[in-house]
Amino acid sequence: MADDESTRAARLLIAQSKATQLFAEVERSRLVAPGQGEQAVSDRIRDLANELFGATRHWHKRIVRSGRNTLLPYKENPPDRVIGADDIVFADFGPIFEEYEADFGRTFVLGDDPVKHRLRGDLPEVFAAGRRFFDGAPDITGARLYAEVERLAKEAGWELGGWHAGHLVGEFPHEKIDGAHMESYITPANVSPLRRTDKAGRRCHWILEIHLIDRARGFGGFYEELLTL
Repeated sequence: MADDESTRAARLLIAQSKATQLFAEVERSRLVAPGQGEQAVSDRIRDLANELFGATRHWHKRIVRSGRNTLLPYKENPPDRVIGADDIVFADFGPIFEEYEADFGRTFVLGDDPVKHRLRGDLPEVFAAGRRFFDGAPDITGARLYAEVERLAKEAGWELGGWHAGHLVGEFPHEKIDGAHMESYITPANVSPLRRTDKAGRRCHWILEIHLIDRARGFGGFYEELLTL
């Protein structure tokens, strides 16, 4: 039997809490370090998720990107790159905890580059402003939220790095996300209200993802978590 709405919400929040703990341990343990390959770091985070929570499955490909690779959107698959001493790195993971999906992204800055540190600091600020905008607009569409996130990014001195700023999330496997189904994304083509129910009558829950880039300097950063809870 499917979980009721309060149980679904609670389990999504528990999944996100575990992802938060996972990434806090990644930072504490300094798994993102100079001289490490992106794939090796990704594998270590995967293994840590298993060690801490018994998580062995991820609902989307695991991403660790550094340097110029941080400019690239999700769909790209750049060659493995060794992390440098003055790099910016982001990780985007979708671990499954007790059949519920988390989707979590954070950025790490190695070294003292002030612009990279400013970017990392702006990521949660843009996320929070986007969330406030969502909270204040009951009938907001995916297109309207994307436009606001794009505006916020530009106001902070960055540009968005992808064609969307978030997507549906839920029980695994949630309703298939397909590039042709724009209603599954926070994107200019989605003119449907984000606050709606899915085909099974369940409340739609959304991830907001902020991918900010500085194309001229050749790097970007990433931040994502639940929007609707």
